[in-house]
Amino acid sequence: MPNLSLQNGQDVLKYILDTYFNFHAIVSLILCIVVALLLGRLIAYLLRKVVAIIGARADKTQDLQAVNRLRRYETYLVLSIALIRVGIVLVGLYFWWLLDHPYEQPTALIGASAILLLLLSASLGPILRDVASGSAMMIEQWYGVGDHVKIEPFADMQGIVERVTLRSTRIRTLNGEIIWVNNQNIQGIRITPKGIRRIALEIFVTNLKKGQQLVKNANDRLPNGQLLMVSPLQIVEETAVGDNLWHITAIGETAPGREWLIERAAVNLIKEMDEQSTTPIIAHGPLARYADVEAEQKFKRTMTNARKRPVAKKRFVTVKRANGLSQKKRTK
Repeated sequence: MPNLSLQNGQDVLKYILDTYFNFHAIVSLILCIVVALLLGRLIAYLLRKVVAIIGARADKTQDLQAVNRLRRYETYLVLSIALIRVGIVLVGLYFWWLLDHPYEQPTALIGASAILLLLLSASLGPILRDVASGSAMMIEQWYGVGDHVKIEPFADMQGIVERVTLRSTRIRTLNGEIIWVNNQNIQGIRITPKGIRRIALEIFVTNLKKGQQLVKNANDRLPNGQLLMVSPLQIVEETAVGDNLWHITAIGETAPGREWLIERAAVNLIKEMDEQSTTPIIAHGPLARYADVEAEQKFKRTMTNARKRPVAKKRFVTVKRANGLSQKKRTK
């Protein structure tokens, strides 16, 4: 009985190969796939032109909401390129089936494809896992084209997202490297809000005017640019905290990955200029910290709610009076 079953299986496989995957069918299949791939490349080329136009428009507009909306459109178009190319290949396969097997039921294509899929499952497994992971991330909108991201669990893999497909993600680092990442290897994403880092310096000085001048002199010596100091240090708060002691808070913005311009370069520069002066004025600092407004608001709300205490509920007991009537009385 096992030998008979094996023989029947071999006969069915031989019949399918001879009927649906003969020489003529294979040649026409290759031609259909080539035409589908060329048509997909043409459509992808046209869509990338549209993406470039949308990207240029997003770069010119000053409205943040409009920029975010255009970047979403850009992401959807980039993602649709892969979907359209896959769809064209599937249409090409269906057209090949109708061309070579006009009298066969289309459902037979499903059976033949299932057998072919089983034969190729070992090589298609990683691709299917990438597609599944990419689909979930796109549905949940983890990130989009133009976002600055850091990919977990990789320590140094961060940059601008240039391309997103269901199978992979391409990012460009600040040093110009292009990195391709399979979607199944992405365990988490860190997105830099608005693509910049806001860092504050806390300085305690004994002379307010000289402290202000120190910040100004540091700005004159720090390199400015879209990939360096995006905006110079600006004093946002000045508070007297004692006799002849002031607390100065200055905030600057840098490109992601260039935080060292404020955390190290600006700090060391301010210290050196103060030490070289005839009368040093820095009592403490400078101390560097991140200064994201939205994060501070969220944490402030969390800390405020965490410090709240439960309010004791009012309790009432029923007291019976001499006339037989009952009355509720609040207890302490």
